Amino acid sequence: MRALLLSLGGCLPALTLAAGPAATAVPATAAATPAAAAACPALLQHTFPRLQDEKPQALCQYAGKVLLVVNTASYCGFTPQYKGLEDLHARYKDRGLVVLGFPSNDFAQEKASNQEIADFCENTFGVKFPMFAKSAVRGADANPFFRQLAQQAGRAPLWNFHKYLVGRDGKVIANYTSMTAPTDKAFVAAIEKQLASN
Repeated sequence: MRALLLSLGGCLPALTLAAGPAATAVPATAAATPAAAAACPALLQHTFPRLQDEKPQALCQYAGKVLLVVNTASYCGFTPQYKGLEDLHARYKDRGLVVLGFPSNDFAQEKASNQEIADFCENTFGVKFPMFAKSAVRGADANPFFRQLAQQAGRAPLWNFHKYLVGRDGKVIANYTSMTAPTDKAFVAAIEKQLASN
């Protein structure tokens, strides 16, 4: 079924999938002290469950990094972008890039459970970059991190695999639709430009 959906080239909903419970952000603890808050940009002062085991992960651990934040889905024509995202993460992680994946069923194309998503990402595309539990990324139910991303960028995700490039200072530099592949030369150049900045 997955192969059929991907071969169609578009993002088609998998009608047999049930929507699972949305992940909710838990209060950030890394920014509890004034010193920690100063070191961690406001955008990153959130904590989310990790996809694989739902253990809380503070986004403040990525302060000072260049971030590529992507809302993902397993049953989408753009799902093969996972490979390109993992390639970017592996290629540039030692220079300070972190790709952050946020699975979402906002477009009715995600698996039912976090464990199914984790298994799919690892077994199909070898994803090693940080992934978080399924949550909403647009509209009234959007998680607070994506609400801030949309506010800074002036645009909520238009579809699966929307990408936000965040500078080391925790400010959104640019956002890209799912039509921008991880291998796009201008896109990669923009990432490299941010990695070169201190």
